[in-house]
Amino acid sequence: MIDVDSTICEVEGKAKQGAAYGYTKVLGYHPILASRADTGEIIHARMRKGSANTARGARRFIDETVARLRRAGADGEIVMRFDSGFWAKDTLAVLARHRVGYTMAVRTNTKGVAETIAAIDDKAWTEIEYTPDGQAQVAETIYRGWRLIVRRTRLVDGRQARLWPDWRHFAFLTDLEGSAVEVDAFHRQHASIELAIRDLKEGSGLEHCPSGNFSANSAWLQAAVLAHNLIRWTATIGEPVESLTVARTVRRRLLAVPARIVNRSGTPTLRAPARWPWADLFNRRLATIRALRAPT
Repeated sequence: MIDVDSTICEVEGKAKQGAAYGYTKVLGYHPILASRADTGEIIHARMRKGSANTARGARRFIDETVARLRRAGADGEIVMRFDSGFWAKDTLAVLARHRVGYTMAVRTNTKGVAETIAAIDDKAWTEIEYTPDGQAQVAETIYRGWRLIVRRTRLVDGRQARLWPDWRHFAFLTDLEGSAVEVDAFHRQHASIELAIRDLKEGSGLEHCPSGNFSANSAWLQAAVLAHNLIRWTATIGEPVESLTVARTVRRRLLAVPARIVNRSGTPTLRAPARWPWADLFNRRLATIRALRAPT
């Protein structure tokens, strides 16, 4: 499962080559990223100018990402999730050519989508558990030959709901099997890439692009991705992945160790506090790394 998204890397100064104001009205760059959903690893990343449209280069990016996954040994099913910024007929055609499953959000304010949603019968909506106090429903229909799944939620709660008792709609296209409720829950997990992007910025150095040269900042992006993935592998190696462990946690539990190396009978020994709470975690990670075979 691969999540594709873009982000804004804000910079300061007019000397930054390629930096520009995009749809967010923020001066910066606009890289596109592909993240593995279950581990938070960045599979592919490409730097773009700050004025680049969200979907710019998306088709080539998908080609490169799928080729990279296949070369790495992924011979099974691949599924990609996108937000509405990547919605385009050509993008769907590229996914079909690669036989990649997808969920892709669409803009509900477009005329065709809005008319299709409005035509859904009231009896077709199914209640779902969305938020503890928020009412939400899911239904599905067909939009120009594609399967369209729609989720609707109440615009507001409390007293305002009596004034504006309308629904807010969110829709996406998909070729995946399963009920509308199941596929909707799956697509909502696309938000996990935001955690990976935040950690890439805060934990691996992408929050600031230091050079005035576009190519140098592109190389900086790749270095940040390498650092991010090393942190991901350190956090997940040898144990099941339950949730994304951020870089700050890895540094505190595995790198900033409150210990010192002593010479004990000619053997270098790491001496740490007896009641250090992360001792078991550190020892498990260390044993797993030591057991890895050296590359040949």
